[in-house]
Amino acid sequence: MLETATIPREIALTRLANGIPVLTETMPHVRSVSVGIWIGTGSRQERPEESGISHFIEHMLFKGTTARSAEEIARSVDSIGGNLDAFTSKELVSYNTKVLDEHLPVAFDVLSDLVLNPMFQAEDIEKEKGVILEELKMEQDNPEYLAHETFTSNFWKGQPLGRPILGTRHTIRSFNADRLREFFSRIYAPGNISITAAGHLEHESLVKLARERFDTLPVNGFVRERGQTVSHPAIVLKNKKSLEQVHLCLGVPSYEMAHHLRFACYALNTLLGGGMSSRLFQNIREKRGLAYSVFSELSLFRDTGCLLIYAGTSIESVRKVVDLVMGELRILKNELIPEDELRRAKDYLKGSLMLGLESTSSRMGNLARQEMFFDRFFSLDELVESIEAVTAGQIQQIAQSFFRPECVAATVLGNLEGLTLEREDLAC
Repeated sequence: MLETATIPREIALTRLANGIPVLTETMPHVRSVSVGIWIGTGSRQERPEESGISHFIEHMLFKGTTARSAEEIARSVDSIGGNLDAFTSKELVSYNTKVLDEHLPVAFDVLSDLVLNPMFQAEDIEKEKGVILEELKMEQDNPEYLAHETFTSNFWKGQPLGRPILGTRHTIRSFNADRLREFFSRIYAPGNISITAAGHLEHESLVKLARERFDTLPVNGFVRERGQTVSHPAIVLKNKKSLEQVHLCLGVPSYEMAHHLRFACYALNTLLGGGMSSRLFQNIREKRGLAYSVFSELSLFRDTGCLLIYAGTSIESVRKVVDLVMGELRILKNELIPEDELRRAKDYLKGSLMLGLESTSSRMGNLARQEMFFDRFFSLDELVESIEAVTAGQIQQIAQSFFRPECVAATVLGNLEGLTLEREDLAC
């Protein structure tokens, strides 16, 4: 059994006058500070005609502000040896930087300038359309990405979660300054912003910086749109003759991010396809040599989730791989996990958790997600205890709930040469 020593987290929270939370975690043993400004909605908040606009705005915020040009933004952080980054996901957008502790005021000034004072100049928008269209082409040339996107768009068909984060060629080309500003003013509001930092810093120092820049940001009544997300167990075969491999995605629904069985879901994913010792990796790659890449991944959202299995294989082996995957799902439904295998999964999760929280960047991101998705903070002891509390019975309960033929969705992409896949082939 892996023995884990935990250290209490020094977390502090202050809310600005307009409600924006400022969260810090002090890590006295380091010299760096990571700071993030988080937008609590991502691509799933977009209307159909806005698909991709969150990602587009993320790009545009680096193109210049009322105080800095794009070059000055880059130079401001480079000159102090820091880094500046951003990303857009289905449910959040992050702007973040990591610098030495002494450079926190400069770094926060740049970061807040990006988020508060973008220019959205027409010339820059037109240039960025070309950049993002090339990014879209690059991703669509990646068959693993294309298989995942095809699966997602059908699994949550007609719903915001099913739309691509990058948007489509049509929506990207349609964006203009007025549309960007309207979305920006609606979404980048106090009710949807969080500020987090971790590292060698004093909480009150960051609060002071945040007050100077964000305290006067007006409240606009932002309310996150909520709806019931429903999964569709579609079977999609997509022929692409130029591909050498067949790319297979098989998936089932899962619980939402805050569900009390989420740690059992993580353990199930680890056992099934989360590492080199997982059942899928050992059975499909190591024992039979049917795939180079085979894994499972768990995506949890505010109101739903998905457990997805991916494999890249030959056309001759597709049916065999499907049969093997369904066989593993069947075993998980019908048999309790042996204690030694469950122990390995728990130790893997605990090790990943501890290693994942070693850096200031990861702790800063962890703070933001706990604030936005759970509205509370978990100590490391709580997280470890939650992992330890997972039982073989819980894992079997999850398998029996979701590993059913009528729940399984499938996407097959490649030179399919007449391949068929029916519902009865997904019996588990």
